[in-house]
Amino acid sequence: MNAPFKPEAPSRRDVVVAASLVGGSLLVGCSPADLMSMGSKVEVGAFGPFIKIAPDGAVTVISKHIEFGQGNHAGLSAIVAEELDADWSRVRVEQAPANAKLYANGSLGAQLTGGSSAISNSWEQLRKAGATARAMFVQAAGNRWNVPVGEITVKDSVLTHASGKTAAFAELLADAAKVPPPKDVKLKDPQAFALIGTDRVRRKDSQAKSDGTARYTQDVHLPNMLTAMVAHPPRFGAKVKSFDAAPAKQVPGVVDVFQIPSGVAVVAQNTYAAKLGREALNITWDEAEAEKRGSAAITQLFKDIAAGKDASAKWEPFDQRGDASSLASAKGDGVFEATYEFPYLAHATMEPMNCVASVDGSKVRLTFGSQGQTLDQLNAAKIVGCLPGSVEIETLFAGGSFGRRANFQSDYVAECVHIAKTVGDGRPVKLVWTREDDMRAGYFRPIVVHAVKVKLDKDGYSAAWRHRIVTQSIMKGSPMPAGQGADQTAVEGAAGSPYLKATPVVDAQVACPDVGVPVLWWRSVGATHTAFVMEHTIDQLARQAGKDPIDYRRALYRKAGADRHLAVLNHAVEKAGQAVTPGWTRGVAVHESFGSVVAQIAEVKVEDGVPRVGRVVTAIDCGVAISPDQIAAQMEGGTCYGLSAALFGEVTLTDGKVDQGNFDAYRVLRINEAPTVETYIVPSGNPPSGVGEPGTPVIGPAVANALLALDQRATRRLPLIRGA
Repeated sequence: MNAPFKPEAPSRRDVVVAASLVGGSLLVGCSPADLMSMGSKVEVGAFGPFIKIAPDGAVTVISKHIEFGQGNHAGLSAIVAEELDADWSRVRVEQAPANAKLYANGSLGAQLTGGSSAISNSWEQLRKAGATARAMFVQAAGNRWNVPVGEITVKDSVLTHASGKTAAFAELLADAAKVPPPKDVKLKDPQAFALIGTDRVRRKDSQAKSDGTARYTQDVHLPNMLTAMVAHPPRFGAKVKSFDAAPAKQVPGVVDVFQIPSGVAVVAQNTYAAKLGREALNITWDEAEAEKRGSAAITQLFKDIAAGKDASAKWEPFDQRGDASSLASAKGDGVFEATYEFPYLAHATMEPMNCVASVDGSKVRLTFGSQGQTLDQLNAAKIVGCLPGSVEIETLFAGGSFGRRANFQSDYVAECVHIAKTVGDGRPVKLVWTREDDMRAGYFRPIVVHAVKVKLDKDGYSAAWRHRIVTQSIMKGSPMPAGQGADQTAVEGAAGSPYLKATPVVDAQVACPDVGVPVLWWRSVGATHTAFVMEHTIDQLARQAGKDPIDYRRALYRKAGADRHLAVLNHAVEKAGQAVTPGWTRGVAVHESFGSVVAQIAEVKVEDGVPRVGRVVTAIDCGVAISPDQIAAQMEGGTCYGLSAALFGEVTLTDGKVDQGNFDAYRVLRINEAPTVETYIVPSGNPPSGVGEPGTPVIGPAVANALLALDQRATRRLPLIRGA
């Protein structure tokens, strides 16, 4: 077998370039992936960076995307196995090391799992990787048997010639590894897929997660390891003014107490000692720059801006067509007007934030569930002063994220690196956040206010649409600037909506005032609120026009040329059937996010004043369905996550302090409250699109529309338990 490729050590120029990047500048001629990978010692084998084949023929797929419950390892490995014609029962998955040059997300330009892009950005890449390895084995067999490669077939890791000669991957491994990888390979006709799209594509991590062998950050126990907790300020933007460490140091097991940029760290022999030590601290906070407003005041500010009462607000258009000036003063029966309010939401992952780090001079090693390896490498390198690529990351399983584990500051990772750097000598430190830390230290889905005004034409359809969105910008100040114009994370789902495309006159703008509360993408990002506003508004417009909401949508989709929306809606209606479960009312919603279109029909009734959701019929167009079973699982999980937020989710602040600390105050959906979700996949030959997030934003408006049908009351704010 030929020797694996190993990148050369960084040159003096590499060091200068990387130092420039850490300082905030980017040199011409170097891609971000090149810069982020400087110092990396990742080795690549004979079959490329995504495939390893063991002497016994077992295939290991190297996944550049973290597995935190969404099940992407199954789909990613199935793509390779399909083109390689590998024995699916002997395909394993291994987490890739941190190296943006080899493992960058093609959609995002960094090694990062997000935006429901794991499968879509890997589709062509992994197909080619599998097909290339297959071609190398076929060539090796042709050379050995002295036959044309076109006469060789591959199935379940066994090569066969028409003469009856056969050889398994294991037998040909050494020869195949010496074959130069072909530059161009022919990919399978999708009609010939034998694995993709079948129920055989099941999760590869179920056994480990069932028997306890799956490794999470809390499972990491290294020799001489310390445990740390951090005391964060009670208000965002506050800083340490002074602290008395003496009481904490008297706690048995506490090793050290010191200040870091985000608060005061307590380092101890174990978690319990660190917790008691933190509770014993006496800290005085400097709150001169702290955010002291409550969530009610912030919401009111946003409502005032949306209503045009703040002349200083900066508006950015995201859809404008025709002259909508007369709409501002329009009134009467043919005019609809509504304001919608959405609260802060916590990500509420089952596993709170945590990380293990060791720093020995310029050597950094991180062991944890890293969602954004490139971001974490860069932020760790800034703290230690080393090459980003030399920050070694072992990515473990993680217990959920919903966006939380990937933020531009790598907040909890940076804390751990600061602590490990102070401890020094390469001694590992595990940073542990409690549920209360996780709930109160940020980040959140931002508060959002929508103000919508629509004028109907003589047929009852929208003739002019005025839309104002007010929310914090997630992208402001990030290393991934939003560019010119509106922050797309704030308007996605409204921008490009078929309802706006079907409207002759549109004036849609967004304002993003500064607030001192840290915000971040939250599962389905902008669609968390835009789907609700667009779909609930459409139902109200239909009823105002005296039309059936489903037929009303169909007409608008035809006007907009939204064929996928129309097909998905019709599919859901067909599968739902005509009969409604006795005692229940139906609501419908359709929304496109992350390249996929989802329609849901929800059956709802009210019990003790709280909406109860029973049957949910879901239709999705997500391109090629690699793993139908996993798509169904994601629709079920996304629906429950979205329903939990729509019914109960709300983070409130009083005088700048977060009120909720745990699930007793931040209620989530219970098992007995979960609906029955039926998932139907619309057949498609398009490349795969997102699945992890598109199921989340649709259920809220579907439920609100069912409630609207029940008692004619519209929902103006979430959560639904407070929204009438």
